[in-house]
Amino acid sequence: MKKYRDKSPEEVIKEVTIEMIERGIKLGRKKGRTLTISKTSGGKGVDINTLNPQTEAGRANLEAFFKPVKRHYTFSGLGEPEEKNAINWRVLNVPAGRRLLLVLQVAFSMLLKGSPFKNKYYRWMGAHIGRNTEIMLFVWLDHFRPELVFIGDYTLVGAFSRITVHAYEGCGRFRYGLVEIGSHCTIGAGTGMGVIKIEDHVRTLPGTTLSPYLLRVKNGSVVGWAPPAVQRAEEHQTGDSITTS
Repeated sequence: MKKYRDKSPEEVIKEVTIEMIERGIKLGRKKGRTLTISKTSGGKGVDINTLNPQTEAGRANLEAFFKPVKRHYTFSGLGEPEEKNAINWRVLNVPAGRRLLLVLQVAFSMLLKGSPFKNKYYRWMGAHIGRNTEIMLFVWLDHFRPELVFIGDYTLVGAFSRITVHAYEGCGRFRYGLVEIGSHCTIGAGTGMGVIKIEDHVRTLPGTTLSPYLLRVKNGSVVGWAPPAVQRAEEHQTGDSITTS
């Protein structure tokens, strides 16, 4: 989406959060619920009504809330699924029309081979994709908020990898945040990740699960299983047979 283009990760997550706060205030009034937002996954939340950007006091509170801007936030208080006045977290995120469009866009993107067209397609969806990056077949890019995904230049994302920017934790609580993958990285096939910052020249081995174990991967790291122990074979002649140990 054009509105998020050429913006920094901090600017994008701030804008996304304000959008959800505004929707949450309207939905909370309609349903008779008080929603809260936290800067951590388990900390005490702030009543979003005090962060209303439509009021002078709310704008001042918002500025204080975003000092500093965090990499992820958590909404709570949406209610349990069977409560009559519960608020669905998907509805809080974006309107129904965009939710449906994003699901269809992501499903189609998984069938595309790594190509410049696919990069343009992801950019059209809102994701930030660098130059000469290749994203292979069946990569699942989270349809929750593609604009929260940033991938640098000359990076390869292997087939069947999963890039997730949100996690629903049940009973009316969900968190979301930024996924940043640097330049000249190789993300091995089947790698799974949530909110994370991966610096440049990082390599993940096929099938690696990064989240929730890692929030940051430093420049030049190789992430995955420890290499298998290799012992040099010594051949022993026994009669007509050869054995190794």
